[in-house]
Amino acid sequence: MYERLTELLRDVFDDDTLVARPDLTADQVAGWDSFAHLRLIFAVEKAFGVKFAASQISSLKNLGELAALIEAKIAKPSA
Repeated sequence: MYERLTELLRDVFDDDTLVARPDLTADQVAGWDSFAHLRLIFAVEKAFGVKFAASQISSLKNLGELAALIEAKIAKPSA
């Protein structure tokens, strides 16, 4: 999970030094603004074959919560 998220982060933010970890937040990544957040979410949806509701992504506090949401979506596609 985190290996794939690392790839997506590096692609979206064009920064090969980024490493996905559960406690990573937007404040810790240069250029992570609302537009970049949407680009990341779209990349995650495409990469993992999931879809998120706006209410689900607006409350995320860190990458660990995003990973948990992805895993929940994969385990139960209708969620």
